[in-house]
Amino acid sequence: MEISVGHTPDSDDAFMFYGMFNGKVNSTDFTIKHVIEDIEKLNRKALNPELDVTAVSVHACTHIPDYTILRSGGSFGIGYGPIVTSKKIMNVEQLKNVKIAIPGKMTSAFLLLRLMIGKFDFIEMNFNEIPKAVKNNQVDAGLVIHETQLSYEQEGNKKILDIGKWWDEKTNGLPVPLGVNVMKSEFGPDTIKKFDSFLQESIEYGLKHQDKAIDYAMKYSRGKPRELIKKFVKMYVNDVTVNMGEVGEKSIRKMFQMAKQKNLVPDFILKIA
Repeated sequence: MEISVGHTPDSDDAFMFYGMFNGKVNSTDFTIKHVIEDIEKLNRKALNPELDVTAVSVHACTHIPDYTILRSGGSFGIGYGPIVTSKKIMNVEQLKNVKIAIPGKMTSAFLLLRLMIGKFDFIEMNFNEIPKAVKNNQVDAGLVIHETQLSYEQEGNKKILDIGKWWDEKTNGLPVPLGVNVMKSEFGPDTIKKFDSFLQESIEYGLKHQDKAIDYAMKYSRGKPRELIKKFVKMYVNDVTVNMGEVGEKSIRKMFQMAKQKNLVPDFILKIA
């Protein structure tokens, strides 16, 4: 069957899908039509829902009841995650009283920052516009995701808050749940498991052929040097990406438990393959 698969224009997603989209890993069950969109656009597409399989923020799973979370392809930080940058040093109390650029209200980064510091004034922007907005004083601070977590100094900004470190300390070392892949539940558990295995094979192929998979991922480097992209990919394509296992599922449930206690997410049924 032909299915639509959405992923982001980010190097870690490209690395994961390298085997699948380039015919290195094949399936007798699926023909893939892939769609590339920014993560917040994919989050919003999933509300309808439009795509058969899509990358989404973990936070978005509270709003997309038609999907089941796959066990492979997740983005989990191991002691690291989104950061907040600014041109000047600020503490948490000061941050609550300034305007922070965020990459979207449905992103996990936004939910995690709210869990960490409470309510704050924000403006939504495309994630790759945030560093420049901070540097040019359009906003006081920026919530940074993707490879700009590594390049903020070159962009003239300072790291003032480390959400990944906070989460690591708060949860006794659980991985930071950021992104997952989901599939329409209507396909049924057997088909979902088949696609889950197909994606896992693609990720494993990329890990076994890292240089070629990185070459492919460089199409989505946004001008960043290869070594930085390689470092970023290695951060977010890890053992929990291959299969979230018990620890990945526990981290997702922990984030939603904390969010429910603060009334930051609606009541929902979490479906994991």
